[in-house]
Amino acid sequence: MRGHPAGKVGAMTQVQHSARATSRSYLPALDGVRGVAILGVLLFHTGHLDGGFLGVDLFFALSGYLITDLLLREAGRTGTVSLLAFWGRRIRRLLPALASMLAVVTLLVWLTGTADVVRTTLADGPWVQANLQNWHLLAESAGYWDRFGAARMFEHLWSIAVEEQFYVLWPVLVLGIAWFGRRLHRRVALAAVLISVVSLVLMLLLFDPADPSRVYTGTDTRAFSLLLGALVATRPVRERLARLSSRAALYLAVSLIAGLVVLWLAADGQRSSWLYSGGLFAHSAAAALLIGLCAQFPGNPVASALGNRALRWIGRISYSLYLWHMPVFLLLSAQRTGLTGWPWALLVCLVAIAAAALSKYLIEDPIRFRVTWSRGRSGVFAFAAVLLGLALLWILLPAPAPASIDLGTLG
Repeated sequence: MRGHPAGKVGAMTQVQHSARATSRSYLPALDGVRGVAILGVLLFHTGHLDGGFLGVDLFFALSGYLITDLLLREAGRTGTVSLLAFWGRRIRRLLPALASMLAVVTLLVWLTGTADVVRTTLADGPWVQANLQNWHLLAESAGYWDRFGAARMFEHLWSIAVEEQFYVLWPVLVLGIAWFGRRLHRRVALAAVLISVVSLVLMLLLFDPADPSRVYTGTDTRAFSLLLGALVATRPVRERLARLSSRAALYLAVSLIAGLVVLWLAADGQRSSWLYSGGLFAHSAAAALLIGLCAQFPGNPVASALGNRALRWIGRISYSLYLWHMPVFLLLSAQRTGLTGWPWALLVCLVAIAAAALSKYLIEDPIRFRVTWSRGRSGVFAFAAVLLGLALLWILLPAPAPASIDLGTLG
């Protein structure tokens, strides 16, 4: 009976069990969400899905959810958050793949690229290394949606910069909230809501219909995409989702999937002004809710479909695949390969997937899970050596001189 005390106790037990299971168990559907996100990005950049760029928002929401869940579990267990340990894990997870891609692509571009591409690659590299690529591109007025400018090998890494900036700032805020000791989840949820609203307001105020790059790639105007995922990771939201019946959760998940599909089919990053008037916010909210449902109801048919083997594998290499796809697409352009349409798209996607798999199995996983020198004091020295090596790369490789114009010939 709904009002019976035993029923309330049973419901609370179910919620607590669901929350514990969510925080401790591997959730295949979340790897599947990564797979869907990167496939959307690949289709977008090969010209086969105009709204595929929204896969980046799916990545943002998932990152916000996973990182916040990790931080809240640590704070709940220890009463604090170890920032050094957190940042060390992030460095071991993200830097090896990024550094190897930057070095290999820069050398390939320097050896085979045109002068313009070599110049932009060497100019962008230090900003990618500093996790400030999005602000660098905005400072250079390099419009993200401008397809008539010179190709930039690292332009897509604006989103990695946004995530890295989130990884620096959000844990500090969660640590500050944890110091108060009480109502941690509620305070974190409130912070996520308030900052998300501020971020949305900034997007509304700063949106320029002629070029939406500022609001699309700015950290301040995209923070809500990460923080709505963070909100869903808090206990108040998880408990409300866990109270849904299995049937209601399925209907809601199917509705969210349908809404996301419609948005992906309808969106155009440059011409769809409704994206910057709340559309991106709605998409991020729907993505975050879908992630929360998959976490709370792992047996849901939608979660099971997302957790299929193929999507899971693509999801596991999604970070490396995101890093490599744009350089591969540009180095093996249609002009260089003589292919167009789906044959070209299939070729470059297969090459990018191969590069991502090699990165994961030969570089990322060994450093992340098996080698011992990546931790402790030796890990600090390794981190410093990688940063120094990349800095020397940008300094020592000579950039081509800018093209000169003979004004006398213009007469």
